[in-house]
Amino acid sequence: MLKIFLQCDALLNEIYKFSDKVLHLGSSIEDDQLNLFEQQIDYSIPLDFKYILKKHNGISLYGTEILGLDKKLRGSSLGEVYNFEHLASGYKMPKEFLPFSPDGKGNHYCLNLKKMESGLCPVVFWQHDFLYESVDQVEECNLNFMDWVKEVMIDWTLEDINYDGSDK
Repeated sequence: MLKIFLQCDALLNEIYKFSDKVLHLGSSIEDDQLNLFEQQIDYSIPLDFKYILKKHNGISLYGTEILGLDKKLRGSSLGEVYNFEHLASGYKMPKEFLPFSPDGKGNHYCLNLKKMESGLCPVVFWQHDFLYESVDQVEECNLNFMDWVKEVMIDWTLEDINYDGSDK
């Protein structure tokens, strides 16, 4: 577990290098909101996601967003998106998928909570307008949340901009 937390701290330190012009961080979670959310969805949240969310209740970097438990950062919450995607969407998501990052086109990166092993789970990409015949058809894109943060949030952002927010 300590190894996971050290890796999360290293990722956060990398994120902190970005200018406030392109980086927005939510405040820390000091109470039991995460435990209550786990009870609400009837799944445990992976250690890496939980650790980072406790430090920052939502993160937005150059348009890539990690939803928080409240709407203070960007206007949507994990709970609202989870409920919509599982109850109201045209193609309902399987209950074990926790949508944590929208792509801006109705699709989401999700944690596959059913595949939790040693406190971590894979990240899948859910297309909102595709009728999956089985959960196995959903693309698994990262081994865990930390890998997703490194690739999608940090590396992809650095393809377009510098840490100071200037274009490359």
